Amino acid sequence: MARPQSPSGSAADTSAQSPPPNRLQSARAAVQRFGGYLSGMVMPNIGAFIAWGLITALFIPDGWFPNETLAQLVDPMIGTLLPLLIGYTGGRLVYEQRGAVVGAVATIGVVVGSDVPMFLGAMIIGPLAAYLTKLLDKVARPRIHAGFEMLYNNFSAGILGGAMAVVGLFGIGPVVQTITEVLGSGVQALIDLQLLPLVSFIVEPAKVLFLNNAINHGVFAPLGAARVSETGQAIEFLIETNPGPGLGVLLACMLFGPKVSRSTAPGAIVIHFLGGIHEIYFPYILAQPKLIVAAIAGGITGVTTFMLLGAGTVSTPSPGSIIALMAVTPRGGHLSVLAGVAAATIVSFIVASLLLGFGRPERNKEKAQRSNAEAQQ
Repeated sequence: MARPQSPSGSAADTSAQSPPPNRLQSARAAVQRFGGYLSGMVMPNIGAFIAWGLITALFIPDGWFPNETLAQLVDPMIGTLLPLLIGYTGGRLVYEQRGAVVGAVATIGVVVGSDVPMFLGAMIIGPLAAYLTKLLDKVARPRIHAGFEMLYNNFSAGILGGAMAVVGLFGIGPVVQTITEVLGSGVQALIDLQLLPLVSFIVEPAKVLFLNNAINHGVFAPLGAARVSETGQAIEFLIETNPGPGLGVLLACMLFGPKVSRSTAPGAIVIHFLGGIHEIYFPYILAQPKLIVAAIAGGITGVTTFMLLGAGTVSTPSPGSIIALMAVTPRGGHLSVLAGVAAATIVSFIVASLLLGFGRPERNKEKAQRSNAEAQQ
């Protein structure tokens, strides 16, 4: 006898038999969307980062051509210009030109409210201010009488942007300052427990958030100075300043990254490795957050190698270029320092290349775009 079917028919059976959504795939998609959003804020401004990196590498007191006048460009660019560009771009992504203007105004609040470069703050408050502007317009614009549109547009953007700047000054700045202090405490705890390689789990993500100077000069420099007075050299000076992890990531981006990364990474490599401006590779990781795993792996490898070979320097390499690193390495210790840098570079490069699929996803994407373009012709 035939089994009676439910009123809903086979559709109900098909629905019941369909597999549940894959949570791992959903999480991966969410991370990719988040990375794409960060990329949209950072990558359009890579040219500005390169300009700042060149000026810094050339004209600071420890640069190639020290110049006191030109070196005055360095702090305003990293402290004000670059965060404003990120806040402006983030606002534009959310609400076009109107959101961009409000996002930039709001960003100046976080710039003034902290002593560290406010890239993280700009990434938060720029899009947030633009989103609030978008919500306000959705509610208020239908109620604006004809002839008052320009008045509303200008004053609403000015009032909301100014209010968000105040929020940034008294809210975001202190929060980032607290994050810096917590990271510093975590680093100190790992050092006290003799778990030095694990410090890379804190240092590398903190560097990408542009907290590298705070950790290096606020934590490692005092610890290193105390060790130098006892042993004549200190491994602490090598942890944050090791250019290997960043170099490996940039090499992978140059060979296997998206098109924009492949075109800009060679110049970034020169600025990073020879100029010592590590900040130049941070946007590449912010654009693809999964690459932080490669930086951490490279950092752990570098610190472990330094420990095994007894490497250390007599002071902090400033800036963290390979040239400065060699200059402050004591006699007889250059090979051990170079070994740590090389090991970190190799491991970081291999892990980053694996994460990028050795360029296969990008090649497939570009091939599909070419096919679509040919089909439309």
